[in-house]
Amino acid sequence: MPFDRNPNPLLDFSGLARFDAIRPAHITPAIETLLADCRAAVARVTDPRTPATWEAVVEPLDDAIDRLSRAWSSVAHLNAVVDTPELRAAYNANLPKVTAFYTELAQNEALYVKYKALAASPEFTAWSAARRKVIENELRDFRLGGAELPPAQKVRLKEVRERAAQLSTRFAENVLDATQAFALYIEERTQLDGIPEDVLQQYRDAAAADGRSGYKLTLQYPSYIPAMQYAANRTLRARLHRAYHTRASDLGDPQWDNTAVILELLRLRREAAHLLGFANYAELSLATKMADSPATVLAFLRDLAQRARPYAERDIAELRDFAAAELGIRDLQAWDIAYASEKLREARYAYSEQELKSYFPEPQVLAGLFKVIETLFSVTIQPDRGPVWHPDVRLYRIETRGGQLLGQFYLDLYARDHKQGGAWQDDARARRRIREMVQTPVSFLTCNFSRPVGDKPALLTHDEVLTLFHEFGHGLHHLLTQVDELGVSGLHGVEWDAVELPSQFFENFAWEWEVLQFLTAHVEDGRPLPRALYDRMIAARNFQSGFQMMRQIEFGLFDMRLHTDFDPTQATEADLQRLADEVRREVSVAPTPDYVRSAHSFTHIFSGGYAAGYYSYKWAEVLSADCYAAFEESGQVLDARIGARFRDEILAVGGSRPAIDSFIAFRGRAPRIDALLRHHGMAA
Repeated sequence: MPFDRNPNPLLDFSGLARFDAIRPAHITPAIETLLADCRAAVARVTDPRTPATWEAVVEPLDDAIDRLSRAWSSVAHLNAVVDTPELRAAYNANLPKVTAFYTELAQNEALYVKYKALAASPEFTAWSAARRKVIENELRDFRLGGAELPPAQKVRLKEVRERAAQLSTRFAENVLDATQAFALYIEERTQLDGIPEDVLQQYRDAAAADGRSGYKLTLQYPSYIPAMQYAANRTLRARLHRAYHTRASDLGDPQWDNTAVILELLRLRREAAHLLGFANYAELSLATKMADSPATVLAFLRDLAQRARPYAERDIAELRDFAAAELGIRDLQAWDIAYASEKLREARYAYSEQELKSYFPEPQVLAGLFKVIETLFSVTIQPDRGPVWHPDVRLYRIETRGGQLLGQFYLDLYARDHKQGGAWQDDARARRRIREMVQTPVSFLTCNFSRPVGDKPALLTHDEVLTLFHEFGHGLHHLLTQVDELGVSGLHGVEWDAVELPSQFFENFAWEWEVLQFLTAHVEDGRPLPRALYDRMIAARNFQSGFQMMRQIEFGLFDMRLHTDFDPTQATEADLQRLADEVRREVSVAPTPDYVRSAHSFTHIFSGGYAAGYYSYKWAEVLSADCYAAFEESGQVLDARIGARFRDEILAVGGSRPAIDSFIAFRGRAPRIDALLRHHGMAA
């Protein structure tokens, strides 16, 4: 790259993205330039005079597409974490252009011919496994992209995918806008009895930021969840519960109603599947996953449901009895569950989430997390410097112990206005070899925790600590890859129902006594977590695990049935709700009000890539629990020898081989469900 930086920061690939300089006005000219470059590269490699070699076909395409991917990743990330009307408009204006290019690419017959020639070349068998896997995946994706369709059907598939991408974005925007539009201002402290003081301070700060006195409650997680857990005011809980569970639905503000978006998206997905010769969208979705059919997934979920049901029924029966006897709640409702559960946890295990939270100040949690990573995988993590999109954001680098850079990651931990809810890891830049140089990976790690209050650090609940470990599992999969080929490095090319393996695996360490000794330090005096409190916490680990598992199974079943046997062509909101009710009757044990519209804010399947794939969380948990059992069996959970094997056989290989092969290479056998059931307290 020349020394002088490009005046458009999105076209500057000399280092990390210049987030401090990117403006909405930069987006359209940059994306149009990069799309033109990509199309020119496609024209060159598909020229009949271009030989079908890796160097002449794959490398030039990777060069062009990687630049587009890096720029668009920056734009999409900013749209998610610092949403403004101008940024949203620029993102939405360019999304159809980017989607159209990738659809064209997947349908390009001349390019398909080149890749078939690569697969048939004498050199193919001598290539590395990673290179062969790239070609095999590309051939599959050409077929799934419509490269073999007649011209009219190609055009229609392109239209369908462009429209579906727009609708997915609209879905997420509606959820964000509906969430942000709700604000409940309360003047009297007595209406908030039971809520911890640090949360009340957060509510006071939020009201003050709006120029109001009293308290401001919102539907963002750090505001909503503590209110549902601790507010003694049942009327308040009921009001918040209804507001949260009707977001972006027919029962809320019409401008953010996702009903029409959902139904049109389902129709388009079904049409795309039929165009490609699949009976339904679930079959199309599973073509790139480990599970071989919707029937296999449904059987897997129903088998888990059968195993979990006795535990779930016991959980809800105990909660009803406790709520009636101790809290005077004789008709347990959905808005009582979190509150009664927290009271039952306190009564049964003599500790509260709030007490535990005092031992998890964010700086100590991060230091402990980094120590686990450094111990297991023989790396070092240290602060780095670079442009960021918000003052909250921090940059770190991860290196070998010899000082070689492996990758970098951004941490954006706190909830704020104009930032999408939830937690996620995303790819800012992927590892690849460019001639003699290795481009190191960069990751976005995003959460929505409560920010520091006053002069004290942010305090995390243990659930939030688990979330942090989870996202770092994804991040390590991206950052510790040793694969040089773009198409299968890091998470690229990993089957979707295996991507949760490292993330769920990594959560387990946040339960270990050895780890918690350096992960915890009381916010007042720095004491690590006492053994007695730890023992109570472990005793409570599987508190309501049956109930929680059935909840996940309910989401997975609804998703799979929605994309398998639900006919959206003539469907209405009532039909959508009928399916949700049917699935609940099959697996749910909890009371659910008629107003609950879970589908309307189900971003995982309508805007997050998990369509006909939500089952992946449980599918991958079988693999992750079994992998973690190797550390348990060693008797030393921070065993660096086993950590090195996990790094080399799971994390480092990325998508360069099938996930089941990576699992067997690590574990030495096929996966078993025993560890999953044991970890949830459901072992026979």
